[in-house]
Amino acid sequence: MLFAFGKGMQQTTTPVANVVPESIDIPSIDVEAPLMKLGLEKNGEVQLPPYEKPKMAGWYKGSAVPGEKGASVIIGHVDTKTAPAVFYKLRQLRKGETVKVERSDGKTVTYKVDSIEQVHKDSFPTRRVYVEDGLKLVTCGGKFDYATGEYLDNIIVYASEV
Repeated sequence: MLFAFGKGMQQTTTPVANVVPESIDIPSIDVEAPLMKLGLEKNGEVQLPPYEKPKMAGWYKGSAVPGEKGASVIIGHVDTKTAPAVFYKLRQLRKGETVKVERSDGKTVTYKVDSIEQVHKDSFPTRRVYVEDGLKLVTCGGKFDYATGEYLDNIIVYASEV
């Protein structure tokens, strides 16, 4: 579970005439995954992809369409109770590696990784992730708290369009 990030985030961009990201490709960590649209929960937190679809990531539809100005946010699980999930190897990404996002208009947008950080969920950099330009990939990481059934940290990849 990704937990409390994006609380109170409003839509900050204007969608590009029905264009949506459809898939993500990260060759260096063997990720090829479809993308679903994610909205907000009633409590204001960003929805997560369903656990029963561990190989699917999600694009937060309140963020920019990849390739457009603004922050574009893609979220995926690190694992499930029984197996690795789509962003299991996200922490292995390195600066300069490539992330490609295919859109519904046929355009593929290529990004290069600028940085990767691990942050405690209580210190989630909401503004940096949801407001600043560029692609952000978010998953869970760090220590697993067996009492709550959640990871204590988030792994965040920041990438700029090539």
